[in-house]
Amino acid sequence: MEEKEKVYEVDEETVEEKEDDKTEELQKEADEWKNKYYRTLADTENMKKRLENEAIQSRKYMIQDFALSVLPCLDNLDRALEAESSDEALKKGVQMVRDQLWNALSLQGVSEIECEGKPFDGNYHHAILTEKVEGKEPGEIIEVLQKGYMLKERILRAALVKVSE
Repeated sequence: MEEKEKVYEVDEETVEEKEDDKTEELQKEADEWKNKYYRTLADTENMKKRLENEAIQSRKYMIQDFALSVLPCLDNLDRALEAESSDEALKKGVQMVRDQLWNALSLQGVSEIECEGKPFDGNYHHAILTEKVEGKEPGEIIEVLQKGYMLKERILRAALVKVSE
């Protein structure tokens, strides 16, 4: 028996349209995936930069909590040195302890905020009292009630001051 070859009529235009539609659909899908990839890549890079910055800041200011807890000790040593005492050896010992503590803090970037005779600056000073003093400009700091400190460029504790009216 003789087999007949089946002949199909194919409309070439329809086939091309279907192929174009499929190509267009695949191109859109590829573009969507490419867009998602670039967004994810950008998000990953941004997260990496943010985490690096946080790590740098954390290392830079890691002593902050410790320094804040030690500042009252430094204040008390200063008060002890200001107190009247006839025991010079004791006073010298307190001074040595205070100096060692201050050196340890200053090596870590702690510095004292300069106040007396300076104009009041709300960023660094906290005014507790005001007083009218002759010969002083209004807004000038006339007395430091509690020293203020900085850790590098960050304020650890604002200075408590008395300001002229």
